[in-house]
Amino acid sequence: MSHDSDHHGGDEGSLKGRMLWLGIGVAIFLVVGFVMPTPESVLQVVQEGGFAQKMIDWHIATSPAEAAHKTMLVLGIIPMAVIFFATEAIPIGLTGVLMPILAYFLELLPSSMVGKTFAGDAPMFLLGVLAMGVAVVDVGLHKRLAAWLLGWTKGFMVPVFVLCISMAVVGSFISAHAMCAFMTPVMMAVYLGAVAANSKPGGPIEHDPALAKFLLFSLCFALNVGGVGSPAAGGRNVIMMGFWDEYNVPMDFFTWMKYGLPLVPVMGFLVALYMTVLFKRKIKTTDLTPGLKAIKDETKRMGSMSYAEYVTFGMLLLILVLWIFGGHDLGLGGPSLLALLIPVIFRTTDWRKILGGISWDAWFMYCGALTLGALLKETGAAMWLAQTFLVALESVGMAEGFGLWVGMSGLSGLMTNFMSDAGTTALLGPIVIPMGIMTQVPGEPWAVGLAVAFATSFAHFLIVGTPNNAIVYGLGIYPDTGQRAIHPTDFIKYGFVLWLICMAVVWVVGFIFIYNVVGFPDSILPTATEAMKAVGQ
Repeated sequence: MSHDSDHHGGDEGSLKGRMLWLGIGVAIFLVVGFVMPTPESVLQVVQEGGFAQKMIDWHIATSPAEAAHKTMLVLGIIPMAVIFFATEAIPIGLTGVLMPILAYFLELLPSSMVGKTFAGDAPMFLLGVLAMGVAVVDVGLHKRLAAWLLGWTKGFMVPVFVLCISMAVVGSFISAHAMCAFMTPVMMAVYLGAVAANSKPGGPIEHDPALAKFLLFSLCFALNVGGVGSPAAGGRNVIMMGFWDEYNVPMDFFTWMKYGLPLVPVMGFLVALYMTVLFKRKIKTTDLTPGLKAIKDETKRMGSMSYAEYVTFGMLLLILVLWIFGGHDLGLGGPSLLALLIPVIFRTTDWRKILGGISWDAWFMYCGALTLGALLKETGAAMWLAQTFLVALESVGMAEGFGLWVGMSGLSGLMTNFMSDAGTTALLGPIVIPMGIMTQVPGEPWAVGLAVAFATSFAHFLIVGTPNNAIVYGLGIYPDTGQRAIHPTDFIKYGFVLWLICMAVVWVVGFIFIYNVVGFPDSILPTATEAMKAVGQ
């Protein structure tokens, strides 16, 4: 039975569909970038925000009007890129490469800067993480991980809820991207054991594409939502804490946990419930016990850990320690690249196998997404989008308190699907913190800052939204055939409604319940107000 038939109805129809989306994407880009007149508001943001002078200094524009035109080109690239990423009108890796190509040839950034956006620390991090997944699978360590984490569970519902809640909590404190790399092969191993047990004896494996997607997206989304739990969950949280420091209202690690960690098991549970309801009627294999048992039995047959497993496990621990304690000196990319070096040096995984196992499509796609994020930030396109949204909030009476928290978290959640979570926080933080202070609502600027930071964890509905999405796409392959288990459009299909659910949970449980129960120190608003006045003077 083909497990790819739900992706493409036929070569001819698929080709026509891709050509249609290719034409739509290019047409939108041409209309926005070259046909539409530049709105006065874009010109104003580019001038007043200093973007025009920056582009003139970079020698990529000669006047504010030309700089504003560059911003319009970026605003045209955004919908085209989203369409291409979501529909694979061209391969997603090629869409990623298209971003720096456009940046070079349309002179949207200095040529020396374009390369840095495409190959910085984050791409090296993802490259290492993808290699890590290859090494873990090659030595069979993923089967031991499955036995350790899920081997005690049985049936269908218990393993899924244990998986989602535990991964959400774990993702609050250690790298969710690393856990995604470790656990994606585990999910596919459990899947293969379950469908093999459900297939006819002696016959070919009867695949269950819905089950594969169910397991992969459950893992991915659970790790995503864990990002609200603590400052250790991601750089975006630390960035927001840095903005509070600038207004003399610092927040410590455990105070953040009081607001964020209670949300994590709730959202992990809801991820499991949502995925179960969504896939219940589509899944044919409704018992994961055979898959879990097969992995436990195989682990027993493997005996004690081999030399290759010890080396790989030691590599994982070393990389995790370096991520946690390496600080800014090493970044995330430096330690991650050890996953390419150590298996080869210690002869546990062949170099050619690592190169062949890495999903270069996913890697190029993510690199291009980083270039797109830089274009949004450096040309003022993101600033214009943010200010346009703020004007809309004011027009509907959502300029302070709960309305502001809902509006800005909604904007943050949308933007983080198009650019990095850290980039979203870095862009919106300097805007919303003074806005919150000016409202003089108690709890500011912590309340609006947490609202923005929390929402950056919900990059569910675009494949480019977070490395977790790229990792499950790249490593989520059927073990027996090597074909991909998920398609880029699946993220929109299954992730958008979950994004809405996560936002609603933050609004209701976070803003209405936790904010009121935990409360905010009375001193932060007057202290931040004085700090803002001092800056103004």
